[in-house]
Amino acid sequence: MKAFLIDRYGKNNGRVAEVPAPEVGAHDVLVQVHATSVNVLDSKISTGEFKLILPYSLPLILGNDLAGVVVSVGSGVRRFKPGDEVYARPPQERIGTFAELIAVHEEALALKPKNISMEEAASLPLVALTAWQVLVETARLKKGRKVFIHAGSGGVGTIAIQLAKHLGAFVATTTSTNNVEWVKALGADVVIDYKKQNFESILQDYDVVLNSLGADELEKSLTILRPGGQLISISGPPTPQFAEEQKLFWGLGLVMRLLSSSTRRKARKRNVRYAFVFMRASGAQLGEITALIESGIIKPVIDRSFPFESTAEALSYVEQGRSKGKVIIKLK
Repeated sequence: MKAFLIDRYGKNNGRVAEVPAPEVGAHDVLVQVHATSVNVLDSKISTGEFKLILPYSLPLILGNDLAGVVVSVGSGVRRFKPGDEVYARPPQERIGTFAELIAVHEEALALKPKNISMEEAASLPLVALTAWQVLVETARLKKGRKVFIHAGSGGVGTIAIQLAKHLGAFVATTTSTNNVEWVKALGADVVIDYKKQNFESILQDYDVVLNSLGADELEKSLTILRPGGQLISISGPPTPQFAEEQKLFWGLGLVMRLLSSSTRRKARKRNVRYAFVFMRASGAQLGEITALIESGIIKPVIDRSFPFESTAEALSYVEQGRSKGKVIIKLK
């Protein structure tokens, strides 16, 4: 089968190659990939930024989202059958959706929403699960709460805004000048043009912040939270709790304690809770998200599509940080 892989860590080093088809375990589902999408995570894995916490063997097939059709199932699989249309974010230790075929553990899979295309379905798993695990699972966002979502026109931001509004929250976000009205149409109550305004000068007494940006934005976010509020970051710094959950060796746990010590200390001084969320695969949660998609509450947001042969170009485009929503790679 054809796959897009890297032989070493670094920039612009991926290639399309012929590789053996994956082995299918007892609880695996073999999926023919019709579409996949590009995430910032793919670039970070490719450059080696996450190699300490995600120690993959090289060569490595990239890709963290898929939509496709079931080809075959392992002997222990009961929930899926050949011909089913499915979508998923594979477990982090078994990524590789930039390929014609992938074997995915059945617990990571869900049936594709009936009302959207393969390309639209492929845009959703990683970003929708991230939004769900931040807002529903970690923040336990309730009606009437105020949430600030950084980068409202990005892959996570576009879905998080829609989910937060469904949960009854008051939503503020940031975007560039050209995207202000577009992001308002997603449901945001307050949209701050970061090229003209500083969010920390405008917002106050927020209950939750979803941070997906850098250290400066993270520190400024502390100042807009009410006492008892939550600062939840998906871009770091990682916490000792994360090291425990990942079962990383004690040395890495110590490193993460040091990396996040300043943020955690500043959060404590303001009586704010800090958490780092590293999204995990979950077919069960994806099934709940499917219900929201089929009812029209959450709509996929796609910037543009690339053919499989242009996967390297798609990665480069996402790295520029200007996409509105998700970038798709079509295989079928």
